[in-house]
Amino acid sequence: MIVESILYDKLDNGNVQCNVCNHRCKIAENKLGFCLTRKNLNEKLYSCNYASISSQAIDPIEKKPLYHFLPGSLAYSIGGFGCNMRCLNCQNYIISQNSNEYNEAIKILPETAVKNAINANCMSIAWTYNEPTMYLEYTLETALISHENGLKNIYVSNGYMSEEALNLLLPRIDAFNIDLKSMSNEFYINNCQAKLDPILDNIKSIYNHKKHLEITNLLITDYNDSYDLIKSLTDFIVTELGKDVPIHFSRFFPYYKMRDVPPTEISKLELAKEIATESGLEYVYLGNVQTDQNSYCPDCGELLIERNGYNTISKSKIKNNKCINCGKKLNFIYN
Repeated sequence: MIVESILYDKLDNGNVQCNVCNHRCKIAENKLGFCLTRKNLNEKLYSCNYASISSQAIDPIEKKPLYHFLPGSLAYSIGGFGCNMRCLNCQNYIISQNSNEYNEAIKILPETAVKNAINANCMSIAWTYNEPTMYLEYTLETALISHENGLKNIYVSNGYMSEEALNLLLPRIDAFNIDLKSMSNEFYINNCQAKLDPILDNIKSIYNHKKHLEITNLLITDYNDSYDLIKSLTDFIVTELGKDVPIHFSRFFPYYKMRDVPPTEISKLELAKEIATESGLEYVYLGNVQTDQNSYCPDCGELLIERNGYNTISKSKIKNNKCINCGKKLNFIYN
């Protein structure tokens, strides 16, 4: 199903410029943009993947990962096709580096997506698996209907959407997990075919609009796991956002075009956690590794939420978003 894009400009010679992400592709007649989801047809730009789903699942919200937003709840997770990056380590390259034109897709209209979420006792709809900005029109319409039915909306994103796209999303998306891959622009250029600064600007905008925000950083051996890069990332969160923004350092495993790169050493993840904690971050978690995933009060150390895999148990130590032991204001969203 195709629908006309809501963010583009007409150019000379029949070309159009897409304004959905920061590539701002100039697309010739009958050609696709970088993401493989936007096509110029008769001097109009169309989204080619509206309601075309590659995968759907009922996930624990912690799998996104979101540890501080509706903890212990289920999220109806939707993924599509295409991406505005070309990450060499992509875990979902089969769907992210391909167009739905050449793959089997499930058609799920916005109203049906909302009904599916409600019937599965989910509290939210999570746009995930590939870059959700690629189906901007679909997510906006579905998010509006889901809000009308009491559901929350989640974006699991690389953060490379345009400022215009983000401004459309902010009123309808309740929580974001942004994959901040590195504080090196060179890393983004060489490994993702993207740029760092627009992502940092978007992250700051999300935070300043008081949306729930968590950040994931996949540590890749010898690529983005140096002390200086980790320290730069944690300092950015503390100074530009807030020390209560949760950070998830995730372990890399060889995949896609990085099969010759060894898995991240556990000691490197532990070092990242130490750096983040020393920088002042209050909630630091490690992903893709068997370790303590519990949430503790940053001030008194009280166990707030216990996690065993994706099994989440509230210890009833949070009241009015404060630790009942010491009164510390906490960063958790329960409704």
